[in-house]
Amino acid sequence: MAHVVKQSPNGQKGKITYNTDIVNGIVKLAVNQVEGAYCAGGKGKGIKLTFDKEGIVAEIDVRVQFGYVVPALAFRIQQAVKDNIETMTNYKVAKVGVHVCDVLFDGEAAV
Repeated sequence: MAHVVKQSPNGQKGKITYNTDIVNGIVKLAVNQVEGAYCAGGKGKGIKLTFDKEGIVAEIDVRVQFGYVVPALAFRIQQAVKDNIETMTNYKVAKVGVHVCDVLFDGEAAV
């Protein structure tokens, strides 16, 4: 479980705690928002998160649709994951590794 301590504007202190499953869900949502990319595996599978002092390190296994340029698609995935995590949780993202583990051809199911 990850913790973020956030100072409120009126001086009160509080602690916001995110379950790792929540961050996994944010990553999966970000990947699936990128056209032509899908998370590999089921719920939480294919996503490895490491929390350290420099930020979150995410390693993601993805499936890509045939016909997309893989380096460009991987960059869009990295940007989407970084933006979603930093916007939704106030965590910093240190690294997003994208591992293409499958190519889907026309007619194949993505999920």
